[in-house]
Amino acid sequence: MKLYAAIDLHSNNCVLVILDEHDRVLYEKRLSNVLPLILGQLAPYREAITAVAVESTYNWYWLVDGLMEAGCTVKLVNTAAVKVYEGLKYTGDEHDARHLAHLLRLGLLPTGYIYPKAERGIRDLLRKRSQLVRSRTAHILSLQNLVSRNTGKGISVEGIRELTDETMGGFCGGNAERILAMQSTLAVIRCLQEQIRRLEKTVLAQAKLKPAFEKLLTVDGIGKVLGMTIMYEAGTMERFQKAGHFASYARCVDSRRLSNGKKKGEGNAKNGNKYLGWAFVEAAHFGARWNEKIRRFYQRKKAKANGIVATKAVAHKLARACYHVLKDQVPFDAERAFG
Repeated sequence: MKLYAAIDLHSNNCVLVILDEHDRVLYEKRLSNVLPLILGQLAPYREAITAVAVESTYNWYWLVDGLMEAGCTVKLVNTAAVKVYEGLKYTGDEHDARHLAHLLRLGLLPTGYIYPKAERGIRDLLRKRSQLVRSRTAHILSLQNLVSRNTGKGISVEGIRELTDETMGGFCGGNAERILAMQSTLAVIRCLQEQIRRLEKTVLAQAKLKPAFEKLLTVDGIGKVLGMTIMYEAGTMERFQKAGHFASYARCVDSRRLSNGKKKGEGNAKNGNKYLGWAFVEAAHFGARWNEKIRRFYQRKKAKANGIVATKAVAHKLARACYHVLKDQVPFDAERAFG
């Protein structure tokens, strides 16, 4: 008899359910998040269990890795794609686990990608770098806002880099409180910059672009670090059947529902990989700065809408172009992508 197991995972506990071929519950219990305990409860049923469905939450690494190392076949559940009957009056963790096991038995369970354990360390470093870059940008904008609000003048990023205690007074009218605010913000920016460089140095020393991803360096706006960010977040291009699928995963596609040419609602805009989406937005900024064709495309879009929409449009184009560059192993062609 074949059995089907599912685990509804939470921060400090999980619910393990095992069903038979007729959806009869053979085991159902809430357990602490202790790997030996979970493996011990699965042990009596191990030979008959076809697979274990694990809910994809923020903390699945330890559980999925432990189950796979113990010889279990694991299916990582794409929870955003799991549909539950909306007419149910009551649901709970046990019901959710039973539903996952039921979908597993029917072969209808939507699954996610289990990223290789060996590569997660570098990917997490790149994710930390992206977080620090966003924080640095926020503090730069805050400092520029402070200067503009109090003097009516602007200050460039290059001007911020060259600021000293002596020159700050000119941007604050000599006000001691504003100078202190600028000093503290500038100290945070420089600290973040130091840590970003440290992470980049470590990543570049320990990893490099795989041959299949080297063509990313031909794309205007993508350098080694950004290229590795895309590589580690994409995993493998075989996951994506079409350019649109890759662009959607990179959050470069609008989330909307249309009927008779009219917008009737929106889907889950958070579906996809936020880190990959951020990488293509960064690439869009750099691409519009260095490539004339990309810049003209950006300016046309900006004239019709605004800068944010224009940047997302460039990011979408770059995501689709990168798909073809990687799938076909050809250099980036700006004329084809933005002509």
